Amino acid sequence: MNRIIAVSGIILISIVGSLTVQAKVWTLKDCIEYAIQNNITIRKTSLQHQSAIEDVHQSQASLLPSLSATTSQFVTYNPWPESGSYTVAGDKVQMNVKKVYYNGTYGVNTSWTVWNGNRNRDQVKANQFLAEKASLDSATTAATIQQQIAQLYIQIIYSKDAIEVNRQTLETSKKNEQRGQEFVNVGKMSKADLAQLTSQRAQDEYNLVLVEGNYKDFVRQLKKLLQITDQEPFDVVIPETSDEMALQDIPSVTDVYESALNHRPEIKNYMLGIESSNLQIKMAKAMKLPTVTASAGLSTNTTSISSNAYGKQLKNNFGLGGGFNVNIPLVDNRQKKTAVNKAILTKQDYELGLKDQQTTLYSTIENFWLQAMNNQAQYRSARVSTQSAQTSYNLLNEQFEQNLKNIIELMNGKDALMRAQQAELQAKYLTILNIDLLKFYQIGTLK
Repeated sequence: MNRIIAVSGIILISIVGSLTVQAKVWTLKDCIEYAIQNNITIRKTSLQHQSAIEDVHQSQASLLPSLSATTSQFVTYNPWPESGSYTVAGDKVQMNVKKVYYNGTYGVNTSWTVWNGNRNRDQVKANQFLAEKASLDSATTAATIQQQIAQLYIQIIYSKDAIEVNRQTLETSKKNEQRGQEFVNVGKMSKADLAQLTSQRAQDEYNLVLVEGNYKDFVRQLKKLLQITDQEPFDVVIPETSDEMALQDIPSVTDVYESALNHRPEIKNYMLGIESSNLQIKMAKAMKLPTVTASAGLSTNTTSISSNAYGKQLKNNFGLGGGFNVNIPLVDNRQKKTAVNKAILTKQDYELGLKDQQTTLYSTIENFWLQAMNNQAQYRSARVSTQSAQTSYNLLNEQFEQNLKNIIELMNGKDALMRAQQAELQAKYLTILNIDLLKFYQIGTLK
């Protein structure tokens, strides 16, 4: 019985262990969605957006009247009161004089800005602009993160394929070294030639370690964008790639650029900044206009000097009041003019920023287009080169086994094949990446 329990425990531990070490496989969509929810930079910009929304609510509430209640309780000690004197308690003159007495006052007041050149209403619009700009800042950050994720994702996929190519190359080198040892044993190859095969095998081992290191570093960078800090295995889904994906038509620079101008958040941000500056100019000019404020209040008071009960005092001393206040600025020490000029300068800065951002956007799109065109052309050539190098290497390998070709020729053939395979892989994935990035700038989403 104990033996059965022990065996069952071992099996259970093995199953749990296999589940815990199994790597979660991430698609590009999974990475993007996870990053949008967890990336610290995106979350910070989201908090800034929420803070801007609070400013909107505050400015909207400022359009409403304010209401406050006040009370004060004051005790007075008069050790030597003059006979026949009077005491003012609250707003009443009291005939009775005491050495110790207290006064209590109570009031409710309200104030409302009726009109101030519409600056308060325009402030609501200004804060709405700021909230929208904060939202666009967040969208810009998210778009940048998505682009970085896509680039790293492709690099990881390319590195995985490069690892497989280098692993196969290493296996071939090991077989060549083994065959070379057999030739040395029967006297058909010199030890110097065998040393070259051994050196080639060691170089291929180094190349494999190098590409594996590159793969791990790309994974590390992607995990950093996803804010993943654990040591759990991490892997990505290898999407199906075909020659058609790398050889598809490449969108033109003009089409992508014109579409990007309509939806890229960094462009919208500068355009919104220009609108916001126009509003700030209007608000600054309104500083010369009068401000009309309405106020009202009710109050009452009590005192211990009075012989009346507190309830009666509250009733008898109750009063209401209200009125308007008009503030007309005459000399503002250049505040209005300075505010207007600074708002104009801010607008000009946004206009220059918009032109600069449009230039940067066009240059970025043109760069992706050039990369796509160049890599697509390289891919077409690399496919032919790989087929030719593979055929050549297969023939050299057969001739080497028949002792018709020497080790130098075989190694040169293998090097040519490996370079061709690496060039084909790199050109293929870089073409797909740059085409996808062009479409991302064109439609705003990554697939």
